[in-house]
Amino acid sequence: MRFRLKSLLPRGLFGRAALILVVPVVAIQLLVSVVFIQRHFEGVTRQMTTSIQIEISHVLRIVNEAADMEMARGRAEELGKALELRTVLPEGNAPPADIRGFIDWSGREVILTLRAKIPELMAADLISGDNEVRAWFQTRHGPMLVAIDRRRLSASNPHQLLVLMVFASVLMTGVAYVFLRNQLTPIARMARAAEAFGKGEVLPFRPRGATEVRAAGQAFLDMRLRIERQIEARTQMLSGVSHDLRTPLTRLKLGLSFLPEDDEVEALKRDVAQMERMVDEFLSFARGDAMEAAEEVDPAAFLAQVVADAARAGQVVQLGALDWPGGRMRLRPQAVRRALENLLGNAARHGGRALVSLTASERLVRMVVEDDGPGIPEAAREAAMEPFRRLDAARDPNRGGGVGLGLAIAADVARSHGGALRLGESEALGGLRAEVSLAR
Repeated sequence: MRFRLKSLLPRGLFGRAALILVVPVVAIQLLVSVVFIQRHFEGVTRQMTTSIQIEISHVLRIVNEAADMEMARGRAEELGKALELRTVLPEGNAPPADIRGFIDWSGREVILTLRAKIPELMAADLISGDNEVRAWFQTRHGPMLVAIDRRRLSASNPHQLLVLMVFASVLMTGVAYVFLRNQLTPIARMARAAEAFGKGEVLPFRPRGATEVRAAGQAFLDMRLRIERQIEARTQMLSGVSHDLRTPLTRLKLGLSFLPEDDEVEALKRDVAQMERMVDEFLSFARGDAMEAAEEVDPAAFLAQVVADAARAGQVVQLGALDWPGGRMRLRPQAVRRALENLLGNAARHGGRALVSLTASERLVRMVVEDDGPGIPEAAREAAMEPFRRLDAARDPNRGGGVGLGLAIAADVARSHGGALRLGESEALGGLRAEVSLAR
């Protein structure tokens, strides 16, 4: 599997902005710290080791000038006490090579400085001693061990500087966090307001933050206001159209009721009834559900009520599994009921029975209507959900006087709730499977 750095990056705007701010600061501090500490250890350790090297060179010179071993040992011990050096002469347990820790930066500089200044150095051990450096030197009287306190040779750990840098980093990160949060909170509020408006809810929103964020927020408010005006104008227009269309249809029905009953009059009455259904279906689609207020509803109880109403109306419908953990969710009950009734009506027209079930996930609630009809071919399912689209196949989802809006209304209701309408094949009944998903 190919490794992708993008998968490790934060998905939210706040996380990415914090990453852009923190990473350069941390990188610069690490670089400065490493360079400074390295120079601190190397420079100071070199100076301290050079001072000790002068004392060791003096001891070696005195030892080499001694006439015999006893005189050399005595002079070495005497100078060692004065210079705070522990000497052992002779000492033949010198290691074959220098010994130091792998990450002992100052120890490396100590050995390099001693070897550069004192050619007689045989080996140095920076680990075995108790916080001391043990070095073996070649003299006229044999190898001599010189032990020096490590604190006299290498620089101490600059912990105060590190603590100060860490404290400053944490403080500046906290300030940056508060600043970023204040700058990004208006964007998050605008996103929530836009998401709610897409579901038909109007949340109070006031532009705040930086100039660019305020401009974007004001543009959103202007757009929302224009859409609300368009919806209001469309609703008023549809109210007038509904009245204007129903009035002549009512006169036609009234006129037909006075005519003698015969086959031609019955056909005319059926035509008028079909026109009424077409007008109702068109107005239902054009009106949508934007004007309906959302309510807190128990989806399981709501779905059971819809199924019970359909059964009382004479439809053969069965209530299946209701996988709902309990509680309520916000939805527009009349709009969702209209979508489910359209799906149940299609199931009744094209099949013998229907099965309704409910499943829930962390983010979605799925209401499923299945039937035992002929179904819809996979290639035609997307087209079946388009407005005014009729199918030429054996199954027309809007057969029976419709104009091709039944599935389109259901899809529009699902989208307005942050979900979608998905058509498939029913495994339980073998017909159509219509799934209405709603965002929780």
